[in-house]
Amino acid sequence: MKARRVKGLRPDQRLDDAMERTVAVRLRELCAFMPKAADPAEVEALHDMRIAAKRLRYLLELTAFCFGPYARKAARRAKELQDLLGEIHDCDVTLPRVLALQEELREQDVAALVERAGAAGDLDPALAGDAPHAAAYRGLETVAVHLRARRRLLHARFLELWRDLQREGFRARLEHAIGERPEPDAGVAVPPLPGK
Repeated sequence: MKARRVKGLRPDQRLDDAMERTVAVRLRELCAFMPKAADPAEVEALHDMRIAAKRLRYLLELTAFCFGPYARKAARRAKELQDLLGEIHDCDVTLPRVLALQEELREQDVAALVERAGAAGDLDPALAGDAPHAAAYRGLETVAVHLRARRRLLHARFLELWRDLQREGFRARLEHAIGERPEPDAGVAVPPLPGK
């Protein structure tokens, strides 16, 4: 997923003003994936939302000192979101690999059983009981079921987390926080960009 361009940045702009604009774009980018990502079948939207959460998180971790206090909490919340979406993505990546390996082993067993049948006119069902990889693809089926169940559970947790973020006013509070500037006596100086 390509990051949206941040318009209106200038080389003479103060860091806090430039980062306010950048965080606002990254926040809109993240929130734009809902409600599409609420559908568990939207694998790509969930993956892209994880990337958007990561971008927002890293940006806030680097620049939260420029903003009001909620910016630090928002960075932690973005990390929670990124981590959970990452776990879902791991399931989405791993399951097809498990299923492909399972199918590969089944095909090897089919070939082995055909070879064992030799010149017989039909396949003796007893041969299937001795398929070389039968236990392995049964084990892989257990792994596949686990991954499907885990993904379903994680997606439900994602929806709960998103509802929690909405209830706490994540977007509105962060939009407000990036418009705030720390008090000068708070020990945080926001320097202008280099060369100014």
